[in-house]
Amino acid sequence: MTLLSVQNLSLSIHQFDILHDVTFDIASGEIVAITGESGSGKSMTALAAMQLLPTGAQTSGKILLGDKDVTSLSEPQLCDLRGNDVGMVFQEPMTALNPVKTIGDQVAETIRIHEAVSKVDAMERAAETLERVGLPQSRFPLSRFPHELSGGQRQRVVIAMAIALRPRLLIADEPTTALDVTTQAQILALLTKLAREDGMGLMMITHDLAVVAEMADRIIVMRNGEIVEQGPTRDLLDNMQHDYTKMLFAASSHTVQLPAGGPSSALLNVTNVIREYTTPRKTLFGKPGSFRAVNNVSFTLNHGERLGLVGESGCGKSTLTRALLGLDPVQSGSILLGGEPVFTGNKPNLDVRRRIQVVFQDPFGSFNPRHRVGRQITEPFHLLDSPPMGAQRQKAIDEALVAVGLSPSDANKFIHEFSGGQRQRIAIARALIIRPELILFDEAVSALDVSVRAQILDLLVELCESYALSYLFISHDLSVVRTITDRVLVMKSGEIVEQGETETVFSNPQHSYTQTLIDAAPVLPELKGQRP
Repeated sequence: MTLLSVQNLSLSIHQFDILHDVTFDIASGEIVAITGESGSGKSMTALAAMQLLPTGAQTSGKILLGDKDVTSLSEPQLCDLRGNDVGMVFQEPMTALNPVKTIGDQVAETIRIHEAVSKVDAMERAAETLERVGLPQSRFPLSRFPHELSGGQRQRVVIAMAIALRPRLLIADEPTTALDVTTQAQILALLTKLAREDGMGLMMITHDLAVVAEMADRIIVMRNGEIVEQGPTRDLLDNMQHDYTKMLFAASSHTVQLPAGGPSSALLNVTNVIREYTTPRKTLFGKPGSFRAVNNVSFTLNHGERLGLVGESGCGKSTLTRALLGLDPVQSGSILLGGEPVFTGNKPNLDVRRRIQVVFQDPFGSFNPRHRVGRQITEPFHLLDSPPMGAQRQKAIDEALVAVGLSPSDANKFIHEFSGGQRQRIAIARALIIRPELILFDEAVSALDVSVRAQILDLLVELCESYALSYLFISHDLSVVRTITDRVLVMKSGEIVEQGETETVFSNPQHSYTQTLIDAAPVLPELKGQRP
């Protein structure tokens, strides 16, 4: 039975055409994945199904939910539809949740908006719904706030809000992009379970074919606001007809060949590092507690070596990164770059700090939107005793931009004028401009779609050949770490539980936790054309 029928949907915002004759159906209990690059129209298709469209949007065609044409409903009717008949899970749970309301109140609010029930009854149903998504009250009381939960737990709260009223259709817009592999696997399994148990239609929006290859019944491929191909998952993967679909698949499994590393002398020495945080006292006159985020960590990174660091959210990766950058002091142990300490007393050692740069996960959030690119990428110059001026400064800007595949003229543009992949190239240019000895890539490709991710990985290989880069690559995407690093560290609960040559660790893991991470990573199924 057809639940959602989108018929010849076209959408424009002011004078810009966004969607063109989009047509597809979703049946009750069916999981349909919509995939494509950023800007292909995936999210706008989902928002159109709920009529959550910006000012100036105009649509043509039909969106039938059962026998109702969503495009002809009034705003009060749409408000009744949203939540009751259609639920939505957004990409970033922290922005989808109210930080000053408890998780119980937020799930109960969804129920009370649509049904005339008491707060007590709504809270009881909220507790039942949260337990259904894996957040039982015994471990996660309704009085908790979003900031007290991990990323995966917050996403479960958002899912609980979306399914609280047992909607007929659930829309999940990139619900696992920012999650580590084990949490991602849990969320995907949860969404599949809810769709099958409730007979709920699930529209899953993602840019990664590997994520939905096993869970989706059908796949729809979008490009530039149009559907270029759609069909049952197995049939589509075995018989891809459109070149764009083939390109997406190739990008999902893209690998690179790193050039040979440099000399084996040590560049970064981390020895028995411990980082603890003070936690609030539990009683009025009790002593404050402590939480050990990094526990006795030791490793070495050599000149010209590409080292990976993997682990679940909360394992201590980011805390360790902050310590390596000299942003957080450590309670014991030492961090030496080229034999010199990152910290001198209680202050970062600026002589060492200028030899380390970092590329962050969110390229847009790491730039000032009011400054032009030329000023943005020269920010590291403040670390130098005598920064280049005049023609020398302009030459450094031009060289950095050209090195990452951009044009010197891009220096005069603002950051909003670039795509996500171009912004990440600019972030890499900023890291390269003072020729550091070590670069830290902190989830640098996690937010990018598969084709852009492939381009950035190719860029890193080119930079390794040109600059003999040494870097620490931190990521939850094991397929990326496997192809872009020489050695890998596996971190759990603040400790390094396994380390070694990347291919050796992935092919023959010695620790059960490493095996768990590898098993949880999404993998594209073997395709007919690749079978022996």
